[in-house]
Amino acid sequence: MTSASWDDARSVLCVRLDSLGDVLMCTPAIRALKQSRPGRCVTLLSSPGGAAAAPFIPELDAVLVYPAPWMKSSARHLPAVDMAFIATLAARSFDAAAIFTSYSQSALPAALMCYLAGIPLRLAHCRENPYHLLSDWLPDPEPDTLVKHEVRRQLDLAASVGCTASSAGLSFAVRDNDIEAVAGRLAARGINATRQWVLLHPGASAPSRRYPPGQWARVLEDLAARTGLPMVLTGDAAEQPLIEQIVEAGGSHAVSLAGLLDLGELGAAIKLASLVISNNTGPAHMAAAVGTPLVVLYALTNPQHTPWQVECRVLFHDVPCRFCQKSVCPHGHNDCLKGITPERVVDAACGLLARSARMTLQAMLNRPAG
Repeated sequence: MTSASWDDARSVLCVRLDSLGDVLMCTPAIRALKQSRPGRCVTLLSSPGGAAAAPFIPELDAVLVYPAPWMKSSARHLPAVDMAFIATLAARSFDAAAIFTSYSQSALPAALMCYLAGIPLRLAHCRENPYHLLSDWLPDPEPDTLVKHEVRRQLDLAASVGCTASSAGLSFAVRDNDIEAVAGRLAARGINATRQWVLLHPGASAPSRRYPPGQWARVLEDLAARTGLPMVLTGDAAEQPLIEQIVEAGGSHAVSLAGLLDLGELGAAIKLASLVISNNTGPAHMAAAVGTPLVVLYALTNPQHTPWQVECRVLFHDVPCRFCQKSVCPHGHNDCLKGITPERVVDAACGLLARSARMTLQAMLNRPAG
């Protein structure tokens, strides 16, 4: 098939079967697909965790949830479940499917699924010749000859069939009611959401991407001492014990909202914050999407997932075992994170806070009188 065939595709399926952050990094490419044909309907196919982002991505018209058996986060199920889902895809009569993968993944299982569902146009990166499984494909040179940022990788895939976007920023649309809800929660805890405050997100789905709790506590204590700003910690309900441990060890009057915010409210909290400090996980990409300055504690498991188009400081400790692509440190030391001293984190945070304050002041001075 030629790229001209994509010009006629009215209904496009975007496949990204990973987690929230991975879906957000695909949003510029999804925008490219959406904007390249007036009236095009775009559906996201993702895991339960990734699909949670769909209500906050304006470029999407619909979402399908599928725990694909070839993804590491999926629970085992009977093949009949997969056959039934292929029938669901076939009934939707999609004109095209764009399959988004990182370089460590194969697109062929999803390509076979779309082929069996009768989707005529199927696009992906691929290392070997996919023959009839893909109608359009890009040879995958990563990571042997180069490594692209994940956002650029997916934008290049969309561009290969003639689809370009008006902008390359990540999408996460914060809702007014979520802003109001978070501002109310903060006010009840003595924090004015319109003034400077810092959001810290100590959790991550993969153990290899978690900065040690004791070092988080030092960051909390030292940053509070240096800035005097309110500190707010976020996380899901399962991370409440971790957050409580950090707050207690930090010896400060930090506020915990762990387990209290849904995804929309977390996005609102991140947008309201003056600064986010986070592991390399979904909320870091949410900060990039809403434009909040960010200090990211970056485990060297993968090189291509740094924050995209946002004022940030990426902190890591270089190690010989970098880019292991492992969810659990294979050597058991997590030195790429443990080697980041709390002093480095606090210095980076203070630098971004000062820069943000200067930019705000400059904007006020440049504002037309009256």
